[in-house]
Amino acid sequence: MQTYGNPDVTYGWWVGNSVVTNRAGRFIGSHVGHTGIICFATGASCLWELSRFDPSVPMGHQSSIYLSHLASLGIGFDEAGVWTGAGVATIAIFHLIFSLVYGGAGLAHSLFFDPDLQEGPIGRVDKFRLEWDNPDNLTFILGHHLIFLGVANIWFVEWARVHGIYDPSLGAVRTIFPGYGDFGMVWGHQFDFLTIDSLEDVMSGHAFLAFLQISGGAFHIATRQIGEYTKFKGNGLLSAEAVLSWSLAGLFLMGVVAAFWAAGNTTVYPTEWYGEPLQFKFGISPYWADTGDISDCKYFFGHTSRAALVNVQYYFAFFCLQGHLWHALRALGFDFRRIAKAIGGLTESTAS
Repeated sequence: MQTYGNPDVTYGWWVGNSVVTNRAGRFIGSHVGHTGIICFATGASCLWELSRFDPSVPMGHQSSIYLSHLASLGIGFDEAGVWTGAGVATIAIFHLIFSLVYGGAGLAHSLFFDPDLQEGPIGRVDKFRLEWDNPDNLTFILGHHLIFLGVANIWFVEWARVHGIYDPSLGAVRTIFPGYGDFGMVWGHQFDFLTIDSLEDVMSGHAFLAFLQISGGAFHIATRQIGEYTKFKGNGLLSAEAVLSWSLAGLFLMGVVAAFWAAGNTTVYPTEWYGEPLQFKFGISPYWADTGDISDCKYFFGHTSRAALVNVQYYFAFFCLQGHLWHALRALGFDFRRIAKAIGGLTESTAS
């Protein structure tokens, strides 16, 4: 984190990142604890939405963000293929249980394990310690992250192949497996992916992502830094602030893509579970408006689940972009105190 040349800077309690700077063990503890919070929120929200669910009202017109995602995955249907919420409570309770496990692991990493990961009970744990200006170290850790993401994509493809997911064109859950090799088709959807109307194409895209991520992960783990470590490759720039800025940029990109996709695509976001497609409008700022009859929408201030999901994603992405710019400038060495000084000098000159 930027210290503006003061080696003894003290951060306030609200600057949470300061306690994990250069402390990989604490950083891992924070990640695991954060996962526990997400798990708890997911489980609790599923139970909350399930307890309020009214089968006489379309799911997309209720407070049903979590139920909608589970229904899209083919979860909650009875043997006749009707969505009844079967099994949803079990999934929610499992999330609550695992949130305790993650919370305990986060506390263990934070309180008992080496905060710097210089040594530990597991061999070669030091390989995962964070050294912000060490490209070999960062690319090694990045490689493992990419492999985990690739495995998650494979899991999703296999879920669709074995269990099946909801197909809005049939109004039923069906198994989908387009294979792992048709990457040419995926490449052809670079500019029209928002209009994809085939679940086979969707799953092929996930298979392609799995291939890219696992290949990229293996490359980063095996090769480390190639050639001289120059300014072009980040010498003098790599820092906690820089990595945070790039992470926020990634969240911005994903949030915007998710907003535009969820607003109009009814293959990945079926109308049955999310409500009718939205219309893009511009008032004081951009927003998406409902297009169907929302007289029976009692939640989300009288809007559909799709409208709530899309608008929140979009503005979340917008603020992530602001955070990215802020931290990127700080990583480059920009001193924001100069702005206050400039405004103060301008005020003084105007007063005189």
